[in-house]
Amino acid sequence: MISQQTIDIVKATAPVVAATGPKLTAHFYERMFSHNPELKDIFNMSNQRNGDQREALFNAICAYANNIDNLAALLPAVEKIAHKHTSFMITAEQYQIVGGHLLATIDELLSPGQEVLDAWGEAYGVLANVFITREEAIYQENEEKTGGWRGTREFTLIEKTQESDVITSFTFKPADGGTVSNFKPGQYLGIYLTPDAFEFQEIRQYSLSSAPRTNNYRISVKREEGGKVSNYLHNELTVGDTVQLAAPAGDFFLDVPATTPVTLISAGVGLTPTLSMLDALTEHQASVHWLHATENGSHHAFKDYVNTLADKYDHISATTWYREPLTTDRPAEDFDYQGMIDLTAVTPQLIDPAMQYYFCGPVGFMQHVAKQLIELGVQEDNIHYECFGPHKVL
Repeated sequence: MISQQTIDIVKATAPVVAATGPKLTAHFYERMFSHNPELKDIFNMSNQRNGDQREALFNAICAYANNIDNLAALLPAVEKIAHKHTSFMITAEQYQIVGGHLLATIDELLSPGQEVLDAWGEAYGVLANVFITREEAIYQENEEKTGGWRGTREFTLIEKTQESDVITSFTFKPADGGTVSNFKPGQYLGIYLTPDAFEFQEIRQYSLSSAPRTNNYRISVKREEGGKVSNYLHNELTVGDTVQLAAPAGDFFLDVPATTPVTLISAGVGLTPTLSMLDALTEHQASVHWLHATENGSHHAFKDYVNTLADKYDHISATTWYREPLTTDRPAEDFDYQGMIDLTAVTPQLIDPAMQYYFCGPVGFMQHVAKQLIELGVQEDNIHYECFGPHKVL
């Protein structure tokens, strides 16, 4: 429990900490990487350069300070972050390192005095213990599953398939010849890469793009312009190569009774977690609507596969938007609508108070979708989404 004195001090000083803005987290990361450069092998340095990780940390600090007397409000965020941390193999010792640098940053930027530093230190310790406890539970759960493991495990690339001009699928099987643990459709894998050309170890999370299988995992990756890891996977990784994988994790996953209708909405490579869900819904007893937006036919991954499912199963329907169709793209055959995704085009399918909505894609796209769903009267409890990279609130 946090003492009332600590709660009062943290809430009183939170506005001062918040007023530092991105300067706080920029100073924190620069300090931490200077004193503990080994952590560059864990943190995504690309997210450091573009500021996404700094923004996410700053928002988390402010949210914690403002809700320090109502920790229950933070539990959904704790669950999301804890899953991500397990794919990075975060340890209790690393929480001590982070806490030390966070307090030093507050001291160096604000000089608030020892009483304030002690209060923030106590508050950080309580939150760190919440994460450490939850993450240890996830580690144990992953280890105890049939085919499960703790830490990383060596896998061999057995299949590499180009799905569109920008998306390629990679199928991995355990190098030890064993089985793999089950996962919930929508979850992701952590992949660890250490090629000679990389300055640091690079860790990324990629959504599993099929229903669970017993002996392999599949991810589907978009080649990002300037993306160090995605370009390495597309250009360098070949069948027979090995990688290290962390066990599946993630709090964005399909969780509905068989009689609940589902709508899956995606844009671009955001279809990977929803494709895993669609794969798992072929025997569903209620309607399933697949709504996908992409640039054009050259970017449209898994088109034939999804159409085959829609043709085979009466409860599955598929609707596609192309933002800027090519001259070779055929309306009503390759795509249904042109432009940005517009849910009013399919509103009759969506008006069901029991419908659960799962969506993924670029943040701007998801904001666009969330706004439309709210305007259609969908309750927030029925809306579920996943951000690739540091989490953002839509």
